[in-house]
Parts: sequence; C-alpha cells; structure tokens
Amino acid sequence: MSRFARFLNSEAGPKTIHFWAPVCKWSLVIAGANDIQRPVEKISGTQQIALFATGAIWTRWCLIIKPKNILLASVNFFLGCVAGYQVTRIFRYRLNEGDSASGAVSYILSGKNASSLAEEQLEPVQAKEL
Repeated sequence: MSRFARFLNSEAGPKTIHFWAPVCKWSLVIAGANDIQRPVEKISGTQQIALFATGAIWTRWCLIIKPKNILLASVNFFLGCVAGYQVTRIFRYRLNEGDSASGAVSYILSGKNASSLAEEQLEPVQAKEL
C-alpha cells in the first residue's frame, strides 16, 4: 500500500473529522496572525486569553487521545502562540501607557483600565446620593 493510500485511509486521514476540524481551525490562527497588524487598543484581551487557554489545553489533549492527532496538536499549539503574543502586546502597551503590572492584567481580563473601573464603582454610589 502506498504512503498516500495509508494516509487517505488512516484514523486521522482526510476521510475523518480528525483531519478536517484542524484544517478549519487554522483560520483562527490566520486571523490571530492578521491581528498583529491591528492597533493594540482594538484587540480584546479576554478573547486572547480564551484562545491562549484553548491552545494550551487542547495541544496537550491531542497528544494523549487515541488516535494521536498531530495536525490538531500543531494548530492548537500555534493558536496558543499567537494568542500569547497578542496578550504580551496588550500587556506591554498598557505598561507603556502608565498602568502598573496589576492594572495591565486587570485591563486584559476586563477590557477596562483601572480609572474606568473606579468610575463604574462610584456611579452607583453617586446615584444613591442624589
């Protein structure tokens, strides 16, 4: 049997979902790589954290399941790498804007800087005073 025929009929070959799911998931990696050109303030920190976690968790999972799916592991690895790079970009940007490290982390997790979070906490108090 030729190598191509073995690949075609394998447990993770193109006749199965184990092949097509990772092929389609590469679109997330490509979209994340395209976001490198995007201004940092337009990138969602929470979305990037979710993509990073997805990439890290599923990379490991793809290597312990049967059949091992190296194609899916590779796409998840690169998804985690791209999202990790984006989180690093946001963190550095917030530090350059004058935020503390904890302020930059809270910005990434909430999408808001420390001053806007403080204003939101004050608004209900001010409304009660009126």
